[in-house]
Amino acid sequence: MTEDDPTDEISELEERIEDLAEIAERCRRIILGSKVAIAAGFVLLIVAILGLLGDSPAAALGAIALVLGGIVSLGSNVSTLRQTEAAISVAEARRARLIGSIDLRVVHDAPLKLM
Repeated sequence: MTEDDPTDEISELEERIEDLAEIAERCRRIILGSKVAIAAGFVLLIVAILGLLGDSPAAALGAIALVLGGIVSLGSNVSTLRQTEAAISVAEARRARLIGSIDLRVVHDAPLKLM
């Protein structure tokens, strides 16, 4: 391969895109878990306020901690997901430019060989 041949860089970009896609999927799962934690925290807080779990303030504090932890996790992973999706877009655009720069040849002029 020549130095002008971008196939190695295309392969590296494809690996990077796959890695970034895995990171994005992990962020989506964590975002879903964060939303579940926030909802569960609110439900637990309402149950604690209504006194259905007794007069324990620990349940209310735990519910508040669950809601706040879910919010922090949600915010962090949403921003990471946005950055990852932007990086994927940049890598895909670079890959498309590299593929477009390859001087492809049509092979329909080649003779057919049968055994």
